[in-house]
Parts: sequence; structure tokens; C-alpha cells
Amino acid sequence: VEKGGRDNGTSPLGFLLVGMGNVPTAQTALFLLSLIIYLVTVVGNILIVVLVVAEQHLHTLMYFFPGNLSSLETFYSSAILPRLLASFLTGDRTISAHGCVAQFYFFAALETTECYLLAAMSYDQYLAVCQPLLYASLMTWKVCLQLVAGSWLLGLLVSTVLTSLLPQLQFCGPRTINHFFCDFTPLLELACGDTSMATLVAFIFGFLDVVFPFLFALASYVCIIAAILRIPSNVGRQKAFSTCSAHLIVVAAFYGSLFVVYVLPRTAPLRQLSKVFSFYAVLTPLANPLIYSLRNREVREALRK
Repeated sequence: VEKGGRDNGTSPLGFLLVGMGNVPTAQTALFLLSLIIYLVTVVGNILIVVLVVAEQHLHTLMYFFPGNLSSLETFYSSAILPRLLASFLTGDRTISAHGCVAQFYFFAALETTECYLLAAMSYDQYLAVCQPLLYASLMTWKVCLQLVAGSWLLGLLVSTVLTSLLPQLQFCGPRTINHFFCDFTPLLELACGDTSMATLVAFIFGFLDVVFPFLFALASYVCIIAAILRIPSNVGRQKAFSTCSAHLIVVAAFYGSLFVVYVLPRTAPLRQLSKVFSFYAVLTPLANPLIYSLRNREVREALRK
């Protein structure tokens, strides 16, 4: 603790995660619900990864992106839910400063990676639907590897920059985080002193990591929908719309939640709304295996085998 009662982010002092509030009667129900979500998410996503790796006929570009997304979602859920489950089980909602910084680092890296990976997947689907004759020449294994590697590198870069700002923050007064995990903006609200630079950096990254990939994905799906409308067969249109609409709902829900949490100004009424919308971090990994993989006939056949 520094002179004047202040301490920085590397201090051994911890933080208190408010989480869902201190309602003892609801802790058991919340624990069971969170445990079910976590187990289904991890088992579902690991199953997709195992199927893609083990089944020879799934070793194609079509399943390369969903396989990477499932592995990403497994780590993504594991960065948040185990600590939340422990707090429900023990009632201890404190987290050390180093633990808080580590949780944010992995969460931010995985979250940013998913933003760019979903945008890359939308581009892949655009080529498959709108440019089928050029797909094989435009979407090669080299391009796929570059898109996935670029998503991971951008995620690690953004997370490293944002995490490096945390030790420079000074905290004075209650160290109570109004959230269920360590995130940058709730931590920033606890800091005293000049946080304008950190706020500006966070806003710039929020725009680049949320708004830009979302607009890119949205443009891809607009082109895909336009191409589907030109299909002469009603059955073909319905089948294509079924897959496209499911993907579009997941993408819109994911990026829309991120926009509310990270781009909109943090006014008092929006703080609680932001915490509610942060559940995308829990629910999106649960939905993605179903939307992107288990609806596919070849994946279901591989699962039966």
C-alpha cells in the first residue's frame, strides 16, 4: 500500500467480485445452473474438436474454422466459470490482484480472438455461398491458417496492451468490482487519479475489436442473404436460410452484447445493463457447438460412428 492509502494493481491486496449479489437462498440454484452450463459447454466443444481431429472426412476447410472456434470456446469458458463456481460453492467472492489481472488477460485475449475469428468465418461462408466457383482458389489451407493465426495474434496483442495498463492504475477506497469476473471497465471505474489515457485506449480497442469485425460480418451476411434470395428453389432457399439465420443470430447476439458492454458510455443506468449483457461470455460458448457444428449432417454422422 502506497502512501495516502493508495495501491496499484500489482499490490497483494485483492478485489471483491460482487457477482450476482449476496443472496444466500439463490447460491445453490446459481451454482447448479452455472455448473450445468459449464459442463455442457466444455463437453460439447471438446466433442467437436475430437470429431474434427479424429474423423478423416472432416479434415476439410469447412470444419477447420468450427474446430478452432470450439477449442477457443473451451478456454474462453474456463477463464470465467470455474472462479464463479468456486464463489457460489464457498461464498468467498474475493480474488487476488494477480489472479484478477491473469483472469482479465486470458479473457480479453480469447474474447478478442473470437471477435476476429467470427468475422473470418463469415468471410468463409460468403465465399462458399456467393463465390462457389472461386472458393477453392481463394480459401486455401494457407489462407485459413493465416486468418486463424491472425485472429489469435490480434487477441494476444490487444490483451497484452490492455493488461499492461492495469499495474499503472491507482486504487483507493473500496476494491469492490461490480461484476462477476475481472474486466477492464469495472476495474477502471475503481481507479482514482487520471484514467483518461486508459479510457481512450480501451475505447479505441473496443471500436476496432467490436464495431469493425461486426460490420464486416454483417456485410458478409447481407451478401449471403441476397445470394440466397436468388435461389430458384423454395426448398433450397429454406435450407440455406435455416443455416444462415442461425449463424446470423449468434453473430448479432455476440457482437451486440459486446457493443453494449464495451462501446456504449458507462452511465449509471447502463452499468447494470452491461453486467446483464456480459452473460454473452457464458452463453455464447454454449450455443456455438449447436449452431456451427451439431446441426451439420456430416458432424452428426461422425458423432454416431
